[in-house]
Amino acid sequence: MDASIVLIGLPIALGLIMFGLGLDLTPADFARVAKRPKAAAVALGCQLVVLPIVCFGLCLAFRLPPLMAVGMMLLAASPGGTVANLYSHLFRGDVALNISLTAINSVIALFTLPIIVNLSVAYFQPGDMQVGLHFRKTVEVFMIVLVPVMIGMAVRHLAPRFAKAMDKPVRLGSILILTVVIIGAAMSGREALMANLASLVGIVVAFCLLSLSLGFIIPRLLKIERPQAVASSFEVGLHNATLAIVIAQSVLQSAEMTLPAAIYGVLMFPIAAAFGFILTRNRPA
Repeated sequence: MDASIVLIGLPIALGLIMFGLGLDLTPADFARVAKRPKAAAVALGCQLVVLPIVCFGLCLAFRLPPLMAVGMMLLAASPGGTVANLYSHLFRGDVALNISLTAINSVIALFTLPIIVNLSVAYFQPGDMQVGLHFRKTVEVFMIVLVPVMIGMAVRHLAPRFAKAMDKPVRLGSILILTVVIIGAAMSGREALMANLASLVGIVVAFCLLSLSLGFIIPRLLKIERPQAVASSFEVGLHNATLAIVIAQSVLQSAEMTLPAAIYGVLMFPIAAAFGFILTRNRPA
């Protein structure tokens, strides 16, 4: 991919996706978490604390090269994607909880993501990269992630009919954009991808399965009701791969760091579907 296309096109692509998320949100979605604080707190704990630790262990176990190890940690630090809402709906989760968690986690990630990336860079020491996401980079992430969501919410508030009419086209466009972003990320780092394909596929599959499983098992062990545990599973297990790709490519300017998220963006769909069918088959009558 041409560098200018990457640097300009990817943030615009993510902005459209986050704008579509905003079209689905209202302030009530943030307030709704107060009705189920335990379920929300457990899911966020899994997302923000458990997964980075699990991902760090996997990076060590699979002995990933430093740049791709940081890319995996960036993926783990990324919030849940909007596709979690769809999977939660298909497999009888609490979709309202998903929407609320996606909204809140997208805001929290503005602070937690730079911390996790900085710590990962400090540990893995990828090449001559010495600076992670400090203040200026954090502002860039804020502009890419939160501003389009706020614009989408404003459009929904000011023009609800237009927002409703745009919902389906934006969703379809987001899927197309996601596909292009993943292909572009893979092509930009194709040499590193081919050299590390086996280890990347292995760690991505393991990470996705562990994310989905822990997102369901931990809430159930803590007596969270099944629909909320299903919602937690998909929220924790389905990360915003596009966000990870855009930050790696446009903010950190590393094609290699995009590869874990690119592979994850392809494999998470069939893995999550299979996991959902297992949950459905084992659902109490």
